[in-house]
Amino acid sequence: MRSRLASRSARAALAVAAAATLTATTATTAATALADSGDTVRKSDVGQVCGTNDLSFTLSRQSQAGGYFLIAAKALPGITCHLEGTFPSAGFGSAADTHVTPIEQGVSETIKLSGSTTAYAGINPKSTDSADGRQFSQLFVAVAGYEADAVAFRLSEPVLVDKPVATNWHTDPADAVPYIG
Repeated sequence: MRSRLASRSARAALAVAAAATLTATTATTAATALADSGDTVRKSDVGQVCGTNDLSFTLSRQSQAGGYFLIAAKALPGITCHLEGTFPSAGFGSAADTHVTPIEQGVSETIKLSGSTTAYAGINPKSTDSADGRQFSQLFVAVAGYEADAVAFRLSEPVLVDKPVATNWHTDPADAVPYIG
């Protein structure tokens, strides 16, 4: 008889869990449907944190400071978001030693991106003073926390990579020069 009571309790607990899951799923589906229909306020209108999908990125090669890549990020049309003043999540390959590490010691100010406002980060593929490294032809860039949506840049020529570093995001490209010293 105890086993029957235990199984009734277990069934009741499963029914409660299933109902909670169904309610949460229905609420999420309804919110998504409303957001897609335009009937609710978009997150971009309330100051959301920038994700990789909220931005367009451009890459340019710079000769200053021994040569580096300058990443420029702008909000997509209709998006207003806040880009945290940390370094971008970037890497030249999948191995951990090809991912950038921060060159700056602290966090910069958060940047509100909208319209023509641009954020800049500098990436130096080689922070060592040796001939060591591996060559790569691609650079992957994302906003930290949104790596699954990384943007891939095909480089015009292979670059030697050894302990790459990056600056934080800045509003002035002169602040995004990754000086190694």
